[in-house]
Amino acid sequence: MALASSLTQAPPLRRGRTGAIALWTVQVLLAGMFLMAGGLKLFGAPEMVALFNAVGIGQWFRYVTGSIEVSSAIALLVPSFAVFGALALVPTMVGAVATNLFIVGASPAIPMVLLLGSAVVVWARWQQLVDVLQKV
Repeated sequence: MALASSLTQAPPLRRGRTGAIALWTVQVLLAGMFLMAGGLKLFGAPEMVALFNAVGIGQWFRYVTGSIEVSSAIALLVPSFAVFGALALVPTMVGAVATNLFIVGASPAIPMVLLLGSAVVVWARWQQLVDVLQKV
């Protein structure tokens, strides 16, 4: 029985000082990008209005996307919420990549980089998410 429980529980990820600095650097850079992008959406920058017109779902979706980006950016800067912010950004960026590829015909490079950064934060903070879910 002890062997089975030890196989299902992953050991906590140990990061050295360099790893912690690298993770925080990624989080701060992501937060800055998403605060800017989400803010442009929420404040109705003409290029964002045009982009969401091209998407064809409606401007309400611009507000939803901007709200997800801004709230997730703030969460990335709070240690206990960072994994949740990154987790919300992963499907948002999957949608952005798909939209750029299949709807607006733009380069998906920037959304891909943001998706990768968000996925790295989720992976690095995975144990934090597991710990929270085990308490529920």
